[in-house]
Amino acid sequence: MAQPAEISLTPAAAARVAAIAARQGKPPILRLSVEGGGCAGFSYRFALADEPEADDVAAERDGVTLVVDPTTLDLVRGGAVDYVESLGGASFQVKNPNAASGCGCGSSFSI
Repeated sequence: MAQPAEISLTPAAAARVAAIAARQGKPPILRLSVEGGGCAGFSYRFALADEPEADDVAAERDGVTLVVDPTTLDLVRGGAVDYVESLGGASFQVKNPNAASGCGCGSSFSI
């Protein structure tokens, strides 16, 4: 039986990261991290990275790399980073199977 991916990147997220990185002249590497805070207890943070750290877990799609540190991975394991556009705006969102609840804006969660 195949193991589920530890973390993944959707095609929409990969395309958006590639576009942002190209515009900024940076490598297409998106770092996902989790910090304490936000309206539900933990907040997701996204940033372009110059290179992966030695202990990062990486997932690749369409030439784009998603990297997470081991502590973040414990909180988002099995999840996926997506890019969603709606009437309310556009944002990266984490589909996190470990979250017990989240906030309305999708940027924070609780375990």
